[in-house]
Amino acid sequence: MPLALLALAVVTFGIGTTEFATMGLLPQIADGVGVSVPHAGNLVSAYALGVVVGAPLLTAIGARVPHKRLLLLLTGLFVVGNTASALAPDFGLLFAARFLAGLPHGALFGVGAVVASRLVAPDRAARAVSSVFLGLTVANIVGVPAGTALGQHLGWRYAYCAVAVIGLVALAALGLLVPHQPRGPQAGVGRELRAMGNRQVFIGLATAVVGFGGFFAVYSYLVPMLTHLTGISDSATTWVLALYGVGMTLGTLAAGPLTDRALRPTLYSGIVLLAAALVTFYFTVHSTVPALLTVVFIGAMGALITTPVQMLLMINAKDAPTMAAASNHSAFNLANASGAWLGGLVISAGWGWAAPDLVGAALALAGLALAVTGGILDRGERPSKVVTSQDGHAALAMAEDTGVGAAEDRPAS
Repeated sequence: MPLALLALAVVTFGIGTTEFATMGLLPQIADGVGVSVPHAGNLVSAYALGVVVGAPLLTAIGARVPHKRLLLLLTGLFVVGNTASALAPDFGLLFAARFLAGLPHGALFGVGAVVASRLVAPDRAARAVSSVFLGLTVANIVGVPAGTALGQHLGWRYAYCAVAVIGLVALAALGLLVPHQPRGPQAGVGRELRAMGNRQVFIGLATAVVGFGGFFAVYSYLVPMLTHLTGISDSATTWVLALYGVGMTLGTLAAGPLTDRALRPTLYSGIVLLAAALVTFYFTVHSTVPALLTVVFIGAMGALITTPVQMLLMINAKDAPTMAAASNHSAFNLANASGAWLGGLVISAGWGWAAPDLVGAALALAGLALAVTGGILDRGERPSKVVTSQDGHAALAMAEDTGVGAAEDRPAS
């Protein structure tokens, strides 16, 4: 795998750290800007809103910008957003800064995935994309606990400063390691929007919103589940979340080779296993060791299905995959919001802290139904085209129901 993938992973490491460390620092942030903890929780929503808005918007604005330059510009905006977060004097400006920091999130992931797929042979494209996602999973093991500890001991502003430094390191790595990838003469927002109109792209995004909604219905309430039902202390939950990150890393490592070998079967089996794990957690949450093992497995299955969804969108968007790849992360954040809302509904209804597990399983199965529907509709259609080579040649990537086969380079059309 090229060293350029390491630079892209550094970017996603910074993104994962800034997104999730805020949740662990809400009490300190609330004290620092003079608001209540629930009110400070709106900062998480501000970041998510930035992701939802920024992914399609910034991708459209940069539709004609060469990918390397676009990556540098987006990473620069990421540094500015986190620096502004560290310097914000009051809640209003901090809210705006978190929205700004979230804007490049989806576009960075989307452009990074497209760039990664073009750095390797077509039959290793999913492994390259999963390597980019690996930075996000490692952030849950190292970046988030370290950022939370730094914020708790030195002040929450230092955590955002540290993320800004990570962004500067990423800028240097991107400039040194990522090769120039020119856009074709037909590149533009119109082409990207037409690709978004593909039926399979719509089904893929719907699968992400609904299926990952099940994942987030549980993840959003994982800490109170562990403290109220499993009996784990508040101080130990950080280590449990790091353990969950280990599961995500294992799932991401497995996702690349499996997706390269068989895309749709990997997606289907991952969603089925995720639903099974969520149901299992409903019963194991009361016992420490089984609960922790189930948490690791949930993290692994959630990460396992990320890469095939991303690849499915890129393949079906044909030779204009950037906006579809970026919009996938808008879908993830919509899944985060909807899953957390539905999980909160059943808790508020008095069904108990474990009830989101069953809600999550139901949403995962609904996502499976959407994915299978896409596979049935896709059966018999001609293979979709996705650009996966650095020199501008197009490669045919299989999108049949049986998976993704070997691709063959042909001149771009």
